[in-house]
Formats: sequence, structure tokens, C-alpha cells
Amino acid sequence: MQHLPNILTFFRIAILPIIIGLFFVPESWAAWSALGLYTLASITDFLDGWIARKYNIISPIGTFLDPIADKIFIVALLIVLAGYDRLEGLWLIPAITILIREILISGLREFLGPKNIQLPVSKLAKWKTTVQMIALGFLVVGDYGDVILPNTLFYGHILISIAAILTIMTGWRYLIEGIKHVN
Repeated sequence: MQHLPNILTFFRIAILPIIIGLFFVPESWAAWSALGLYTLASITDFLDGWIARKYNIISPIGTFLDPIADKIFIVALLIVLAGYDRLEGLWLIPAITILIREILISGLREFLGPKNIQLPVSKLAKWKTTVQMIALGFLVVGDYGDVILPNTLFYGHILISIAAILTIMTGWRYLIEGIKHVN
């Protein structure tokens, strides 16, 4: 736990309730604060993996916790965004697509883990994550972002839809690769 990548992962989990709590405050400063904390969390998501690989600080707790922290973060935010009408109607489809993929691939990795089979993250999956993070940022700030970029929510909806398309593509690749090892 004393390794910096693990501290960053725990930090990301710890600030999630604060981000969610800020949704309950219908003020501009709260939306921008939520965006700031979300951006910080996104940066720590990148940094914990980069530091762990660069300095070979790989630990069992980090290997276990980092992907779970990512899933918790994405799932919780998508639910809150739906609850606060930043994802509604047809815009829920990309969010549900992302949730299904996250659960499916997590289950597949858990199934394959004891068989010592790993599904490495592809470059396309990294792009999916990047687009998804940017989309969620637009959705977190919501209409309060219109002072800087009009139609902020619309851009968030378009980007989350692109992320969902990438999610289907990467999820399909992982599923095909994983099924090879199931039998």
C-alpha cells in the first residue's frame, strides 16, 4: 500500500464520494469543482499505471485494485449522470453499453485469471478510455459548462456515444480472444 501508484488509486476512490456529493449542490461552483476533482482523478488513473510500469512498482494490491477502482469510478459516475438527467432518453444507450462491457470483460478476466490467461489492454481500448474520460468530463460539468462551450451536454453525449462504439469494438475483441480459452 505504501507505493505511490497504490496511493494514487486509493486517492481516486476516496474523492469519488466528494464528486458525487457535489452533484447535490445546484450551483456553478459545485459543477466546476466536481469537474476539477474528476480531472484530477483521471490524471491519477493515468499516472498510477505509468509510474508502476516505468519504475516496476507492481504490487498484488495494485494489480487487483486499479482495474476495480476504474470500474467503480465509471459505473458510479454513469449512474449519477443518469440520475441527474445528464444522460437520459436515447443517451442512456451508450451508458448502458459501456456498463455491460465493463461487467462482461471484468467477468471474463476473473474467469481467465485462475487459468493464468490475461487479456492485455489494446491501443484501441486506451483510446476508448480517453474518449470516455473526456465525455464524462463534459457530462460532469453539464450545462454549467455552456459559459465556455455552448451545448456542453451535447458534446458529452456525442463523445459518450463514440466511446460506446469503441467499447463495442474492444469488448468484441476481448470476448473473441477470451472465448478461445474458455473451452
